[in-house]
Amino acid sequence: MAQRSTHPGGASRVCRRALLGAVVLVVLVVLAGLTAYLTRDGSNPSETPAPVPSSPTVSSTAPSPSQPPTPPVRPRALPVPPQTHDPIAFGKAAAAALWSYDTRAYSQAELREALHGWLTTEEKYADSASVDKLVPSPALWKEMASNGQFATAKVHEGHFPNAFTQALQEDPGAIAGAYVYAVTISGKQSIAWKGSTAGGAESRTITLAVQCRPHQSCALGGVMPSVAP
Repeated sequence: MAQRSTHPGGASRVCRRALLGAVVLVVLVVLAGLTAYLTRDGSNPSETPAPVPSSPTVSSTAPSPSQPPTPPVRPRALPVPPQTHDPIAFGKAAAAALWSYDTRAYSQAELREALHGWLTTEEKYADSASVDKLVPSPALWKEMASNGQFATAKVHEGHFPNAFTQALQEDPGAIAGAYVYAVTISGKQSIAWKGSTAGGAESRTITLAVQCRPHQSCALGGVMPSVAP
């Protein structure tokens, strides 16, 4: 985990992170987890990259003639943000992108750069650090790549958190200005590696800050440190 920077650029990133948290806090006035978003340090986010599996044992037994070999899995392309004005639809796509990777098809740096392309161009609302925490470190990526590890995601559901909906009902104008929405997404991440087409699957839930201005496509603000129901 990267240490906190003392460079002036690090201070500006902290300011942007705090401002994004403040914007969402205006809307999620009853969500206690957002307090940690304003004051968090380098703690782990709500979802962390899955650990690399141990090298699979390859059986020396030849496959049965009645069982054709498993076809190779096509490498996944880098994630591209959708053009939509629907914060829930965008949140679903963003969650799938954050839960997916393919060490066979691209590098850790390429995935990180691609995910940064999902962030809003308004720097004061973009929390790139929260996105980076969901990308495996270069060292872990290298180990995962040696096993040809990849992950796919299936999104089951997306919704506005209860506190978000209640706050908007009480003050519909609260969203104006930043147009940052809180969206909670649930789904499943499946991990596999060479020699195994089904290594394992885990349920995932995440709350994202999504910016959707009236006349612009939605963009990602950041990943909230805790899940809002």
